[in-house]
Amino acid sequence: MLYLWLKALHIIAMVCWFAGLFYLPRLFVYHAMSNDAASHERFCIMERKLYRGIMLPSMIATLALGIWLLTLNPGYYFSQGWMHAKLTLIAALVIYHHLCGAQLKRFARGENSRSHVFYRWFNEAPVLALLGIVILVVVRPF
Repeated sequence: MLYLWLKALHIIAMVCWFAGLFYLPRLFVYHAMSNDAASHERFCIMERKLYRGIMLPSMIATLALGIWLLTLNPGYYFSQGWMHAKLTLIAALVIYHHLCGAQLKRFARGENSRSHVFYRWFNEAPVLALLGIVILVVVRPF
């Protein structure tokens, strides 16, 4: 029963984290297109609250619950190729998360040098990671 509760909470935390990973770069798109000080300030507040209030706690919960799940049967999970691939994608997502945080700080300092087009492409990375992770966990191809 503990396993099922942990798994459910892990999935809930992951969904919350991905909501932020999808939305923050979309805010960057609009922020990069804004020209006035009021919009800049509003986007900075929205980005900061999303990152600190939703994304960071959700990432921590996702990782903590995932590690807890791994400890329940480490021999099995670490012998599976799909799990190694999943963990690689998760490591990439953690890096992406921190890249978003660094970009958020650049926007706050008024140092953004990228166009909205860059952020439209940047926004696609978590989609690809999510597709890979779900396929790996459900299909377990190797």
